[in-house]
Amino acid sequence: MAGKLETYRKKRRFEATPEPSGAGRARARVATRMAGTARTAASRRAEPALSYLIQEHHARRLHYDFRLELDGTLKSWAVPKGPCLDPAVKRLAVHVEDHPIEYGTFEGEIPPGNYGAGTVIVWDRGTWEPNGGVAEARKAYESGKLKFTLHGAKLHGGWALVRSRMRGSGDKEQWLLIKERDDEARPEGEYDVIAAEPGSALADGAAKGKAAKGRKRTAKGGADGARRADEAERPTSGVSVNKARKGRLAVPAKAPHAGEEKSSRPDLVATRTTKSLRELAASPSIKGAVKARLPQSLKPQLATLVDEVPAGDDWTYEIKFDGYRALARIDRSEAKPVRIFTRSGLDWTDKFKQQAQALAALDVETAWIDGEAVVLDEHGVPSFQALQNAFDANRPQDIVIFAFDLPYLNGYDLRDVPLVQRRALLRALLEGCGDDTVRFSGDFVLDARDLLNSACEMALEGIVGKRRDSRYTSTRSGSWIKLRCRRRQEFVIGGYSEPSGSRTGFGALLLGVHDTHGKLRYAGRVGTGFDTAMLRSIKKELDARETARSPFAEAASERSRTKVHWVRPDVIAECNFAEWTSEGIVRQASFISLRGDKPAREIVHEAAGKPDGAAERGSGTASGKAKAKAAKATHSDGRKVRASMEADTQLKEGDTVAGVRVSHPARMIDKPIGFAKRDLVRYFERIAPMLLPHVKGRPVALVRAPEGIEGELFFQKHSNRLSIPFVTSHEGLDPGHPPLITLDSVQALVGAAQMGTVELHTWNAVAANIEKPDRIVFDLDPDPKLGWDRMIEAARLTRDLLTELGLQSWCKTSGGKGLHVVVPLARHAGWDEVKAFAHAAAQHMAETLPDRFSAKMGAQNRRGRIFVDYLRNNRGSSTVAAFSPRARPGMGVSVPIAWDELADTTGGAQWTVENVHKRLERLRADPWADYAGTKQRITREMRERLGMKGI
Repeated sequence: MAGKLETYRKKRRFEATPEPSGAGRARARVATRMAGTARTAASRRAEPALSYLIQEHHARRLHYDFRLELDGTLKSWAVPKGPCLDPAVKRLAVHVEDHPIEYGTFEGEIPPGNYGAGTVIVWDRGTWEPNGGVAEARKAYESGKLKFTLHGAKLHGGWALVRSRMRGSGDKEQWLLIKERDDEARPEGEYDVIAAEPGSALADGAAKGKAAKGRKRTAKGGADGARRADEAERPTSGVSVNKARKGRLAVPAKAPHAGEEKSSRPDLVATRTTKSLRELAASPSIKGAVKARLPQSLKPQLATLVDEVPAGDDWTYEIKFDGYRALARIDRSEAKPVRIFTRSGLDWTDKFKQQAQALAALDVETAWIDGEAVVLDEHGVPSFQALQNAFDANRPQDIVIFAFDLPYLNGYDLRDVPLVQRRALLRALLEGCGDDTVRFSGDFVLDARDLLNSACEMALEGIVGKRRDSRYTSTRSGSWIKLRCRRRQEFVIGGYSEPSGSRTGFGALLLGVHDTHGKLRYAGRVGTGFDTAMLRSIKKELDARETARSPFAEAASERSRTKVHWVRPDVIAECNFAEWTSEGIVRQASFISLRGDKPAREIVHEAAGKPDGAAERGSGTASGKAKAKAAKATHSDGRKVRASMEADTQLKEGDTVAGVRVSHPARMIDKPIGFAKRDLVRYFERIAPMLLPHVKGRPVALVRAPEGIEGELFFQKHSNRLSIPFVTSHEGLDPGHPPLITLDSVQALVGAAQMGTVELHTWNAVAANIEKPDRIVFDLDPDPKLGWDRMIEAARLTRDLLTELGLQSWCKTSGGKGLHVVVPLARHAGWDEVKAFAHAAAQHMAETLPDRFSAKMGAQNRRGRIFVDYLRNNRGSSTVAAFSPRARPGMGVSVPIAWDELADTTGGAQWTVENVHKRLERLRADPWADYAGTKQRITREMRERLGMKGI
């Protein structure tokens, strides 16, 4: 057995993690703690009961560890999405190292810096019966097809683990976990066992699980029940019940109770008829609507490209139409009451004469209606070529505008009204339209994966998903997503090759996209998808634009066998293709059409992002209200950063940056966005003036991704593993461990990037005074299902608490999913005192607003709430530094913000390595300019107001 646990033990430092080592503990000691189901099952068999468990593991990514006892160890698989009771659903299960039997009762926190750092609970446990007995199980396990019956607290019946031919990161075996068809099976759409059975399965966790289920039942009991429960549990003033006690501190509740959030919103879809919706549309003064004049122009909301269907039922799906965006402005007070614009603001009303007449017949005084113009072929499928033919032939009667949103209506701005309500009003209005050239774009009550498959079978472009409660924003938003059947986007034409053989016109178009600095980068070529007429017409367009110089920022990486002609880069081609290569070149591209509805400067590499909370493509903007005296980041600084950002990024093997020789510059760090090691090196070099004040002199822990963020990540806080150029070592600061390290120069930052470092996490103290922390960090960590508005509210409430205590605080995005509230301190208190104070503040918030906050770690403790993580204030703990990237898809960046900017933020990863420079360019002042000069102490009065005793 010792040999089987060798890998397990090599990955762990048992002096630093509470996980069991598997040495010296008898299996019998564990067996006596098994649940009643285990004892019952054991009594039915001659063979000893074999333990089974699933652990919910909140590591870098939430997953579920499925473990089966066999031959003295726990065979283990990591199941990213957890088990499913639907036999039609096959869940990926990555085979990992064997674990000791004692691991079957392990729950707790694996500290940062350790393998698998994060929270672990035992989600389910019991016993398992292999089909055919233990001897047969050994053979089945080796052959890769293991069938068995589970007797757990939550899972029962027949299951199978089947090894696939795929290999994962580090050549790990990828298996499939499948539910057998029996009485325990249930369709995925009817029952989600993960959501229905939350919490720990251990005896001391049972109450928590029941409480969580009780909360779910209450939530389903209706609006009145939720309100009654709310009124019974909190004072009507929205402040702490401790307010009455002298000297106690109250936290104001500035927003509705969490239980009221859904129930208090008028459900227009469920409670109103079409007639009543039309009546309401005359003056839509509903929640979220604001009286406003109709704007002259409207920028449309854009969808973020994603690779996977998001979890949960908070999304609605529509067909992704293959056409032109059409935004209709209706204002009966004007001579021309209806005008129809393209996405870029071009007035195309003359091309949509029949649609304009149909919209003019609607019972609407003023409105903006958002939609897509298409032409349907004989099979009812949108055809972009047919749309262009309709425009060329001046046949507007062939065109249909599918309307899908209503941002403005009859004197009201509806952009903050939930999507489902805007669409309910729009549907009711369009039902009175007697012209088929304007129709409502319906959504589909289908599983998104099934809908996408059907769309692809019909040769449609894909589907669009939208959060039901989303507001309308004139940006590219994670609350609107697009899933495509085949990758597809627009490219700028930078040139063409001469034809060969019998072909006429040209051989292939040379394609490009703009990078984040506005430079046109070569992206490959397209030579298929043209007919003879297209070849001639496109060649005519390009001949009029021929130039002597290449428009690309660097030479094309592919050589042409025929002569190449360069053209002015203002013609756009839409193409579909198989994939982007690591060099940023498209493979298997096929031409679709030319596009004239958007400017060429907007064409960029469309990378798959993350739904709802993913990085926005638009950059954030400073509010302009930061104090004038905060002058560390001026326009001059912004120009310097921009100039640096526009420097040549094409590093070659062995090139030197800031005195550091760079190896493997083309190695991908984040493949979907085309971010390579050379880009990481350049990023740290350029951001150094902003980043160094936050890391210089502070012990730092590094998150390294030598194989990219999709590969294995390494957490390093000491100098023993790798020699990083230009770092400073500090002996004796962490007793019993190798020296701590600091990064004190641009050379050290570049040296860290050369070693694959992506994230920088700093201590709350400087190396020169390690025992006296100089800041407190409150890491606001949300339930992933919560909207960003709840995060904004949580940060403000945290600030209000600190202000009432007499402490100034500053805010920054985490680069991930949350926010950090940071309190600078004078170096006077020790670690224990500072951590105790942070704990007391977090506990006070959780007790005062239990529907909003939790002070306990673990997903089961923050369902519907935000965990106020005070544990960042331990000695040796660390927090991601301002301006550090995150090793997550999209490469979000932690960015300092001013408090009056908070309302304009859209997510913790709003700024990324690709757009943070735009934020810096627009800053007129450093939002944290006063931070370094603020010295504050934790006083006795502050501690007393938080109810702290004996400190």
